[in-house]
Amino acid sequence: MGNSSRKEESQEEEKEEDGEKARVMEEERRKRKKKKEEEMEDEELPLGVEELLASGDPVLDLSYKKFRRLPGVVCGLHHLEKLYVCGNSLRTVPENIVKLKGLRILALDFNKIEDVPLAICELRNLTRLYLGSNRLVSFPPELRNLQNLRCLWMESNYFTRFPRQLYDLPHLRSLQMGDNRLRSLPPDLWRMEALRGLWLYGNRFTEFPRVLLRMVDLEILDLDKNKITVFPNLRRLPALRLFSYDGNPVEGPPGVGEEVLLVGEGAQEELEDRAYRKAKKEQEAKEREEALLAGEGPVIQGILKTARENSASYAGHKHNEEVPLTEEERRKKEMEAELERALNEYGAGLEYDLEGIEYDKEELIQEGDGFEEYEGQELEYERRDMDYEEGEVLEETGRQGRRH
Repeated sequence: MGNSSRKEESQEEEKEEDGEKARVMEEERRKRKKKKEEEMEDEELPLGVEELLASGDPVLDLSYKKFRRLPGVVCGLHHLEKLYVCGNSLRTVPENIVKLKGLRILALDFNKIEDVPLAICELRNLTRLYLGSNRLVSFPPELRNLQNLRCLWMESNYFTRFPRQLYDLPHLRSLQMGDNRLRSLPPDLWRMEALRGLWLYGNRFTEFPRVLLRMVDLEILDLDKNKITVFPNLRRLPALRLFSYDGNPVEGPPGVGEEVLLVGEGAQEELEDRAYRKAKKEQEAKEREEALLAGEGPVIQGILKTARENSASYAGHKHNEEVPLTEEERRKKEMEAELERALNEYGAGLEYDLEGIEYDKEELIQEGDGFEEYEGQELEYERRDMDYEEGEVLEETGRQGRRH
């Protein structure tokens, strides 16, 4: 009885071992088959790809070539600076990609990548990394190796939490996280001080993330297609140039600076009102300028002429030069001398003439005051005009910055 039981157990163990061996063999067979397919893929490159690989161009675009893996020969192109492999069926990239030390731009959008390959995290000269429309849910800690990264696009993935590994990328300026599954942002997001553009459209926000109000250097903020019902006043973001809130259940735009471009419900009306206010202000300034020129012009010219004459006269005396007199000036001087002799003889009318001199002096002071006031107003108008032109340039910059 006991022998029979032990025999049955032994047979069961043998069956399990045989089954395990069969599974291992099957796994090995599949691996060999996969490797053979990959080798065939390397050999059977799509039409025109061989020419691209042999061109020596630092930019290589292999997008939409139906690759299931990156051709191994690509990792030997050490001169590459930009590599685009969008719209294929890649699940990973070969480890040998680390040999592309000079790579600055890597685009892997629209593939089937589930985890960021660690080899990518060793490309330390990357400045732009595009991982949109894959199957990512997280980043590896090694992502912080990309210290030169300035632009990261990771839209249309499956992130439910903000990846804190991004905090360790000191130069990251543009972060595209649209169409993920975020419900909130970490309260210390303000630590990303280099960030200038943040795209959060198509997530699951029901409230405006208050931490964004502390990110005073943000220039572009996109919160389209969320479920936010109330927006705070955004005038506390002085650098903001573009704010997009389209597709949220709100009736109108939040308060923003006059130079901010708006996209969303009620934005068109606000922008039209803003343009009207600006045009009206311009017209009023122009009318003030014309009024000042019409009312003060002759006085200014007279003062300037007098000032030039006095300056010339002073310069002549200073250098002991004889200033030749015109016929009119000579006659005037003779009349003044004759009047002085008469006053000396009779002493009459002296008080009257002194009063007249005081009056002339007072009139000149009044005219001088008017000139200074006009100059100040003209300078102020020119300064406003410069500010207006600068605002147009900043607004145009914000309009061009949006990409989605």
